[in-house]
Amino acid sequence: MGAAKAQEYLRVTEIFHSIQGESTWAGLPCTFVRLTGCPLRCVWCDTEYAFHGGEKRLLSSILEEVDEIGCRLVEITGGEPLIHANAFRLATDLLDEGYTVLVETSGAVDVSPLDPRAHKIMDLKCPGSGEEEKNLWSNLDHLTERDEVKFVLADSRDYEWSTGVIRDKGLDERVLDGSLKAILLSPVWSGPDLRQLSGWVLADGLPVRLQLQLHKYIWDPDDRGV
Repeated sequence: MGAAKAQEYLRVTEIFHSIQGESTWAGLPCTFVRLTGCPLRCVWCDTEYAFHGGEKRLLSSILEEVDEIGCRLVEITGGEPLIHANAFRLATDLLDEGYTVLVETSGAVDVSPLDPRAHKIMDLKCPGSGEEEKNLWSNLDHLTERDEVKFVLADSRDYEWSTGVIRDKGLDERVLDGSLKAILLSPVWSGPDLRQLSGWVLADGLPVRLQLQLHKYIWDPDDRGV
């Protein structure tokens, strides 16, 4: 009985209601469930406060709080949410309740057990992150027309690496044939010059989407819970 109850928990850093700042869902009201812990240490990480601490919460209490907020779009994020076995269950429980569920993941953890109804927003770690070797390339085989791949760019080297991966892995063709929803290029805050980056995107003609972190333009970039 005790072991069964222990399995019903997740460690949560915060649950909050905000404007979705990233992905093709940017601009929409969204409830965020930020889980605690991450095995990666990207040099530009803006959520280091989610590495440790958090509050041990029953899945039922998480669902109750999400329900009280009343927004039908929910993102499970971190840290790295998929290091928690119960994150997969949380996604399924939310989907069963009729929520649209986004899962933001680093790309370093196997995404194949995730409920196929969820929308995966999966990073591929560029060299500038310091975690390039952690990319689990087999995850690309588990992405569908619901899912998005994100490259976080620190500099021009990251841009060149990203475009090479996009071509080498055929991600551009997958977007064009509809088997992948989007490729996101996301410059780090105070990273590459945006006009210069836009010029590179226009010149290369790849089917990518330049993504800025909308929430950091609305609120202070260092604010939590937004």
